[in-house]
Amino acid sequence: MTNKEIARAFADLAAIMELHDENPFKIKSYQNAYITLRKLDTPLETMSKADMDTVKGIGKSTAEKIVELLKTGEMQAFRQYADKTPAGVVEMLHIKGFGPKKIQAVWKELEIETVGELLYACNENRLIELHGFGKKTQDEVRKNTEYYLKSRNKVHWAVADEITEGVIKNLKLSIKNADVRIERVGEVRRLMPVVEKVELLVAGAENISEVFDNQSLILLKENEDSYFAKTEENFPVIIYTCAIDDLGSKMFKYSGSRAFLESFVKNTDVANPENSVRVDFRHLPTEQAVFEKANLPFIPAEMRENAGVLDLAKANKLPDLINLGDIKGVIHTHTTWSDGLHSTREMAEMAQRLGYQYIGISDHSKAAFYANGLKEDRILAQWQEIDQLNQSFFNFKILKSVESDILNDGSLDYSDDILRGFDFVIASVHSNLKMAEEKATARLIKAIENPFTTILGHPTGRLLLSREGYPIDHKKVIDACAANRVAIELNANPYRLDLDWSWIPYAREKGVLISINPDAHSVTGINDIRYGVLTARKGGLDTEGCLNARDLDGFYDFLSHKR
Repeated sequence: MTNKEIARAFADLAAIMELHDENPFKIKSYQNAYITLRKLDTPLETMSKADMDTVKGIGKSTAEKIVELLKTGEMQAFRQYADKTPAGVVEMLHIKGFGPKKIQAVWKELEIETVGELLYACNENRLIELHGFGKKTQDEVRKNTEYYLKSRNKVHWAVADEITEGVIKNLKLSIKNADVRIERVGEVRRLMPVVEKVELLVAGAENISEVFDNQSLILLKENEDSYFAKTEENFPVIIYTCAIDDLGSKMFKYSGSRAFLESFVKNTDVANPENSVRVDFRHLPTEQAVFEKANLPFIPAEMRENAGVLDLAKANKLPDLINLGDIKGVIHTHTTWSDGLHSTREMAEMAQRLGYQYIGISDHSKAAFYANGLKEDRILAQWQEIDQLNQSFFNFKILKSVESDILNDGSLDYSDDILRGFDFVIASVHSNLKMAEEKATARLIKAIENPFTTILGHPTGRLLLSREGYPIDHKKVIDACAANRVAIELNANPYRLDLDWSWIPYAREKGVLISINPDAHSVTGINDIRYGVLTARKGGLDTEGCLNARDLDGFYDFLSHKR
């Protein structure tokens, strides 16, 4: 289990204890354990109990429960409460913004015991009857419940990537034939931010049924050329099979979205207009051969999401997609000055070790008091530290930045005198996320028009599978960025990936640069840039359209023109 998974288990324990009106001091201790463990950099699975006891915030009871989790996969303390709680009520604890006290009210007073019943009750206006609810609260519960139902049984791409690697490893161990090809297809290959199932193609294997013998994959259904299975965690896996000489045809078939494939088939370049005989795309060994037969340049799998990419291909205007190695600078990082885990020096040294030329230290501004945001005196102290550190680096630069909260009226969090002292400013919304679209859009546009705003951070504030982004008029926001020469962040955290890939083409059409930022809160968080690059590729981004694909001189050139 990862540290975040273990931390989540303590959050769940605290929530279910609160649901049953248990000791508030114990509940608070487990809530604190959640905060401590999710920030802990050292993997708990590599630590002994004695090591855990030395970590501030991990007491004896917490350490014992961590050991129990790592050994058994669950905590008996949680199980004892779950056993006396309807499964549907436990599930409600995962609905965003629906806390234990409100869940207790609908369970005990309205006898609602499933998520489906909860949604029905909202639609029947039954929650309004409860003390402390009202129509506004009921509408919020309905919205979050609908989002939960829509999102469950899905995972982030980063999680699906790990599942896929595990299945591939098991397949290789079972098949033991070097000539067999195992390829990713489906949503994982198309780099969808959220994935519903893992799909793989196995070419050249006579029989793969042995892969299901070790129970790491549970076979549900077997067809002539496909196996429908699930992992031990109940995540769906589909394994297609084919002959080696059919590999290209099948990879193409199983990789593209339905909209892309339907448009491809209707494409006039792949049909004889005189007799409407379709070109035969079967039995082709490579995907390149499929595109050659269609008289089209090769379209990367991640771009095979909608029909529009075929127009680019026919016009020979496919972009040369950005790669991880093209990124020159690390923008948007947090340190121990605010809510990061590592010092400015540690973050900078890691960025340099990974081959980057510069790093922007973008700690939280003072309005983010919950994240130890910096007041003016601490800003000045941080600048002094950065000046001193820069003297010790060769061919590397630490830039002075901030993630300034966008306040309710669209203004930034500091006076112009302070904002002027930063090399660049990332402006982000962190509070009051429930504005109507018109007001939320106006708020962002006012921040974009601030002459000190360099980059608009995570534009919608979304958390994939957890929180929908606040509604904004993307076109108006992007147009405002174009008019004010403000770049837009593609927040590379796999739980955000915000700006959504689908808006990258419009941003580039308007000349807006995309900055692929890790929003790193630790040295390992810098590696999240990878997820941002993959998502940027899906949106057709090339190096020219990426702000931090510029070297340090190029980045300074952008800043000078902005100022």
